Amino acid sequence: MALVLSQQVSTPAPLSRRDQILAAAAELFARHGFHGVGIDDIGAAVGISGPALYRHFRSKDAMLGEMLTSISEVLLDGGQARAQRHRDPAELLAELVRFQVDFALDNPALITVQERNLGNLTDPDRRRVRALQRRYVEVWVQAIQDVVDGVDEPSARAAAHAVFGLINSTPHSRHLDRGQMAALLRNMAIAALTGHKG
Repeated sequence: MALVLSQQVSTPAPLSRRDQILAAAAELFARHGFHGVGIDDIGAAVGISGPALYRHFRSKDAMLGEMLTSISEVLLDGGQARAQRHRDPAELLAELVRFQVDFALDNPALITVQERNLGNLTDPDRRRVRALQRRYVEVWVQAIQDVVDGVDEPSARAAAHAVFGLINSTPHSRHLDRGQMAALLRNMAIAALTGHKG
């Protein structure tokens, strides 16, 4: 996977030039919108000429496609890994919530780009991203149904999307520090899904 996402590690590996370009593009797309950013803007952000970007990506569309596909792959892989690791349904649901909260808080630009730019993808990239997103939602739907008595599949799916909206809408909040915001979001998400505080 080319896109390196923010992680809490003591000594992060240096980003490749390709990953630097994607990170800069994500920040610019989040701030100015996909159509408000040109190739020259992205090049300037990483210290190269706009045309030099074509050595790494065939187009701005290709950058966005790789960015959103990578986000979807990271989320799906993380969700599936937790589903395999946790046998207790309540623990799994709590871990899925923690994972989504951490991703949103650690990657606010990517969350913004993901939320706003699905319609700007090429048709093949949009189909791929949608397919990956559906598989990620399925992990959540099963976890919710395993924890919440009597919830049907449509309700579990609606609940998952509602919680994504809650979590993903707040990464830019400056009212609380990162730890306080993470705890608040986790508690709110668990309460919304189960009626109990996390």
